[in-house]
Amino acid sequence: MARKFIHIDMDCFYAAVEMRDNPAYRNVPIAIGGRSEYRGVVSTCNYIARKYGVRSAMPTAHAKRLCPELVLVPGRMPVYADISKQIRGIFARYTDKIEPLSLDEAYLDVSDSDMMHGSATLIANDIRKAIFNETGLTASAGVAPCKFVAKIASDENKPNGLCVVSPQHLDEFVRELPLGKIPGVGKVTLQKLNHLGLFTCDDVRRYPFDQLVKRFGKFGPVIWDRSHAIDPRSLNLTRERKSVGVERTLSQDIQTPDECLSMIDSLFPKLQERLRKASPSQRIHTQGIKLKFSDFQLTTVEHRFPLLDKHYFQQLLDEAMARRNNRGIRLIGLHVGLPTQRDTEQLSLPFPELESSC
Repeated sequence: MARKFIHIDMDCFYAAVEMRDNPAYRNVPIAIGGRSEYRGVVSTCNYIARKYGVRSAMPTAHAKRLCPELVLVPGRMPVYADISKQIRGIFARYTDKIEPLSLDEAYLDVSDSDMMHGSATLIANDIRKAIFNETGLTASAGVAPCKFVAKIASDENKPNGLCVVSPQHLDEFVRELPLGKIPGVGKVTLQKLNHLGLFTCDDVRRYPFDQLVKRFGKFGPVIWDRSHAIDPRSLNLTRERKSVGVERTLSQDIQTPDECLSMIDSLFPKLQERLRKASPSQRIHTQGIKLKFSDFQLTTVEHRFPLLDKHYFQQLLDEAMARRNNRGIRLIGLHVGLPTQRDTEQLSLPFPELESSC
């Protein structure tokens, strides 16, 4: 049986919800996130703002320089989560094989569905219509015989678009793809690929496989397979939550360890609450701290640890502060890694430190 995957991606989801609920936002550039024009980062923005070059994860101050008329809107995560549940309810009418990736996107496997005469294209269009009729929001969809191509296709005709890659056209579609579109190929990997003269999937097809593995390790075969339109993965229907975290962007930079410890005291109860919901046993695999400095550089320190301990954050903070170089601190985050089944079997062993990262 031919595999039929649909990737649904809501169009600028958070911003679209705000424009739907507040008519004053519908014809102006808006961005979600950032406490003021001087602090924080953009979570997402509408398409009007994107025309000015505003993008997700951009510092708010930079976004305001690009678009002085940009309206900053506080996020409403409970509202977005409720709408996401409503949308997943729509998905469930068509298939029980659903792999959510975030609040605003998901994979669906409709390979064995007999709805819409078994047409994944018709199912994708019907889902998009149902989302719009019931929420007033638009979604884009990609249809393909493998997961990664469905995800790429959903971005081809945004916003409010549909792109179908049939089995007959799969090889042709993938061959000319820029390598930066392959999920998992980030900026650093793309730079390395480009340095080797590899810009498209067709370039990779002509490159020696053993050299790809030598230069990119375990990710080398992935790049090779994707460039040959190979993706045997099925949907992950039992996705485990791997981490729990809290963080806060500060209205003013702080400088001292005591100020940081005060923030840890403030954030810790919320982390405890989230851990209780995610893992009733309270067992963890790792405990970590994240700092963002005044120049927007991030540093993270994470070590293996079996149980959440507020005092252990002080040790992690000491290590993170050693990298400060007199910079102010604009964000503090606390997080824990949740044990997988394999990790649980090893929790009785001694806990050597993991490599920390900058």
